[in-house]
Amino acid sequence: MIRCAVLGSPIEHSLSPALHRAAYRHLGLADWEYQRHEVDADQLGGFVAGLDDSWRGLSLTMPLKVVALELGEPDELAVLAEAGNTMIFEAGTTPRVYNTDVGGLVSAFAAAGVDKVDSATVLGSGATARSSVISVAQMGAGVVRLMARRPEHARDVFAGLADRLEIAVEVVGWGPRVPESDVLISTVTKGATDPVAEQAAAAAPVIFDVIYDPWPTALAVAAGAAGRTVINGLDLLVHQAVGQLELMTGRTVPYAVLLDAGRAALGGVKG
Repeated sequence: MIRCAVLGSPIEHSLSPALHRAAYRHLGLADWEYQRHEVDADQLGGFVAGLDDSWRGLSLTMPLKVVALELGEPDELAVLAEAGNTMIFEAGTTPRVYNTDVGGLVSAFAAAGVDKVDSATVLGSGATARSSVISVAQMGAGVVRLMARRPEHARDVFAGLADRLEIAVEVVGWGPRVPESDVLISTVTKGATDPVAEQAAAAAPVIFDVIYDPWPTALAVAAGAAGRTVINGLDLLVHQAVGQLELMTGRTVPYAVLLDAGRAALGGVKG
């Protein structure tokens, strides 16, 4: 048996098992299994150290994306994002750490017909926000407007990333005045954007909310009512999972296979 799993805390509602198991069925990988394990940041090192040679990969969600960098050899993108969401094992070698969130964001935008932007607004300043900034920079954005609850802290955190990407990151405080851009990405927790949903929906023609459950969010409803293009967190989850599966199995799985599995697990949500 070849083993993989998703780790995080909380983890019980993760859709990753549904996506990866659907991929295994599509690929005919009857000897692969994919589970979920509740693991917090302090426990990750011990968990990884206890794995045997039957393990091939881990999907890592919050709060494990930063500490994962210390437990293996991160690739250039994971170092740049300061976050890794995928760990790959090969017998006799140091675990390798990757970030597939960046590629997942770019692919989700492309699937919605957006492959180039000049500017972006990002709500939030955590690990997903960093991946979002890198993603829109890869899509050509020269200016990112970051809205954060702790703007001074965010300026310090994102200054180095802005320099490395050679883009401008303008940080503003959280409030009803949402900066306008070509696209808006909300990376904050559920309910956080509710008070500014209409203002955020009016700030860009394309709205990407990384939440997928519950759906639709207040932001998605406001964006739909305003005639915006709306992308949700299931799109991100599926596209980043395609990247994880390539790293874990060495094979490519059609996006639609995972999307159908994710929708089924969510009770048929269409986004």
